[in-house]
Amino acid sequence: MVFTKSKRIPNFNSQVIVTETVLKRLLKLITSKFSIMLKTSNSTEEQLFNEQPKTNSRRNFLIKAGSASVAASLILNACKKDDTYTFMGGGTDLGSGDVGILNYAYALEQLEAAFYTQVVANSSFSSIFTAGEQSLIKDIRDHEIAHREFFKAALGANAITSLSVNFSTINFGNKASVLGTAKAFEDLGVSAYNGAGQLLVSTDFLLLAGKIVSVEARHAAYIRDLISYNSFSGSDVVNTTTGLDLSRTPAQVLAIAAPFLASSIDASRLPS
Repeated sequence: MVFTKSKRIPNFNSQVIVTETVLKRLLKLITSKFSIMLKTSNSTEEQLFNEQPKTNSRRNFLIKAGSASVAASLILNACKKDDTYTFMGGGTDLGSGDVGILNYAYALEQLEAAFYTQVVANSSFSSIFTAGEQSLIKDIRDHEIAHREFFKAALGANAITSLSVNFSTINFGNKASVLGTAKAFEDLGVSAYNGAGQLLVSTDFLLLAGKIVSVEARHAAYIRDLISYNSFSGSDVVNTTTGLDLSRTPAQVLAIAAPFLASSIDASRLPS
């Protein structure tokens, strides 16, 4: 994994030129993707992901987040900010500016989505978790997949490729191993969004990040409660003096995530 700045080696064959026609096609794709949500609610600000069945109050603790209106502007702004993306070598180049930060978030969502997908698919899932726990963990999986797919669609031609994961150290047949990893991923995700917010220029992107990090925090609280009942937080993630959540830089986050990624990432062009 590469974090240090290195000399750029242009590769003109790998440049992606986003034309006005492509932008229009991508916008049409995004609009179509979320049109069903616009039909079912008068408030687009409360709709990003597919409607989930309503259940008990605790399940509602894991709420939906996002905005279809932000999705439409996101794709246009993202492409405009990095419309001559050039791969630099030394791993998957996240890019620069706001697009780089969005790809950074996309990479983390890929990791989390892959983890929960494997948790649920494991043959031991139904035996190590209760029916209620299974239901909520599936909700978390669906949220992470929705986050991943949102970033992929919104970034369009600027999106990084799908990353390969390495979960060889996780025992998916052991509840403690699964929950311990889930806790680490969720806490990491919250700190990542907290640290990346100040690096964003677009207020639309900042709004989006705020809506996603709040969902990640709900995930983190539930996982902690599963590990230790009535323990939704801790001094390891919330400063006991200020009451503020921990934040981490992209370099710190990617260093922690590195053991779980088979793909290397070049974050050298991210803003700091």
